Amino acid sequence: MTHLVNDPKHFAADVLAGFVRAHPDRVMATHGGAVRATETPPGEVAVVLGGGSGHYPAFAGWIGQGMAHGAVCGNIFASPSASQAVSVARAAHAGGGVLFGFGNYAGDVLQFSRAVEMLAKEGIEARILTVTDDIASAEDHAERRGIAGDLPVFKIAGAAAAQGWSLDEVERVTQHANERTFTIGVAMSGCTLPGAEAPLFTVPDGSLAIGLGIHGEPGLSEVPLGTADEVADDLVDRLLDALPADRGDRVAVLVNGLGSTTYEEQFVVFARVADRLEAEGFTLVEPEVGEHVTSLDMAGLSVTVMLLDEELEQLWRAPVDTPAFRRGSFSSATAAPPRRGPLPQQAVTERAAGAEPSQRAAAAALHLLDEVVEVLKEHEAELGELDAVAGDGDHGQGMVLGVVGAAERGHEALGDGVGLGTLLREVGEAWAESAGGTSGALWGAALVAAGDRLGDTDAPSPGDVAEAVTSAVDAMTAMGKAELGEKTMMDAAIPFAQTLAQRVAAGDAITDAWAAAVQVATEAASSTASLQAKKGRAKTHGDHSVGHADPGATSFALVCATVTKEV
Repeated sequence: MTHLVNDPKHFAADVLAGFVRAHPDRVMATHGGAVRATETPPGEVAVVLGGGSGHYPAFAGWIGQGMAHGAVCGNIFASPSASQAVSVARAAHAGGGVLFGFGNYAGDVLQFSRAVEMLAKEGIEARILTVTDDIASAEDHAERRGIAGDLPVFKIAGAAAAQGWSLDEVERVTQHANERTFTIGVAMSGCTLPGAEAPLFTVPDGSLAIGLGIHGEPGLSEVPLGTADEVADDLVDRLLDALPADRGDRVAVLVNGLGSTTYEEQFVVFARVADRLEAEGFTLVEPEVGEHVTSLDMAGLSVTVMLLDEELEQLWRAPVDTPAFRRGSFSSATAAPPRRGPLPQQAVTERAAGAEPSQRAAAAALHLLDEVVEVLKEHEAELGELDAVAGDGDHGQGMVLGVVGAAERGHEALGDGVGLGTLLREVGEAWAESAGGTSGALWGAALVAAGDRLGDTDAPSPGDVAEAVTSAVDAMTAMGKAELGEKTMMDAAIPFAQTLAQRVAAGDAITDAWAAAVQVATEAASSTASLQAKKGRAKTHGDHSVGHADPGATSFALVCATVTKEV
């Protein structure tokens, strides 16, 4: 359990503040994360890593020469927002383009992909590279999760950038490294989110969970806990079965502690791993043992192998100097880059006042949002428990963080006299920023789309409301690319929008149409209990979620039901 906590919802921000204060000569804070405190050579590719917090040293601990130029730090186990990724990338950019690196999780893919689009409008070329090393999560390498393989893959990226390679070449070799990287993990106990009273999942005494994720996702199977050698043998056997035929004979090896497994235990396991790999004809190159990609206080470890060729080995051996990962030394010409100047301040956008009818509608909408804040706070634990069945347990926390941030921005904007369209756009941007993750991205896109449809001039008619909801759900669908029946938020959102439009078109009063749509969405959310997840983190757990409603669909119906009271 994480004992030393102030406000649990500010834990990630408190961690980042302390990290920056502890390494003032190496890193400096920027909106959304941290960047190098020293100058980057002009034209060098900027490697920007990111993801949810709770995994230190990943990702901020890897900022420094030979590795990352910046790190985007989301909330605990939640992806950062696109605007945070843009902020860090902008601060890290040195003219050579940006390579975003992160684990293959739906929220990260959504948010960083959006960041690439936003940076392109500023004339900054950016690419994304997802690590997919977890052999337990999928047969297809490209569909796997990213876990401890983050370390060797991002080490390759940073070394290539430091050697002056172009963005094309850095992207190519990093993808090559990812395709040659394989990991399997185990856990003896679950991790506990800051402020929570119980772990996200438990492992029976005397058992070992195989194939867990680094966000608290439960393992895919459980086996009896054996000796350290037996555990090592099991992991090596699984890795050997997953390796391709052209495996070569040289490997980088990582035994990674997940948070509360001692270094002594890790060394015992590594000794057996080394023996087994050498018996298979492998030469171990610069092996690593320690905590590199953690999961708060989880008890467990993982074993990673990266199959090396001449190119990858040269980059794996290259010097690196970060707060948490150091190897070798740089030449005297590059040992002490000068400190960079202050970072530019965030730009503040002027707000235009809306017409009086739209201002009144904006005030009514903000009142509804305040009601949603209270309801989501009331159901936070319930939504988190539902999410923990086959996910990472943070959905309730993410929804509360998102809606609270949205309401705070909304009150600020309303004080400046904005209309309904601007209010919705601003609260949407704030929701995505505050929540991160998949749900944050989807709710943010939905509210922005609704605001674009409604504008700042007139009070909305029932037809306007129905069309705005349709635009919002269309934006969610376009961003998340989920379809009906895949056990996502869209299983409630799509029938809600369709029912509302149909009832309004039939001449129903908006209150009656909305209530009917809520009933349909609530029933649809409940019916997701019979479905097997096909999207997001839950999809890697097969039928683990069957019998439990989807948390995103449940929270969508809950939000809409709250609004019913005032529509």
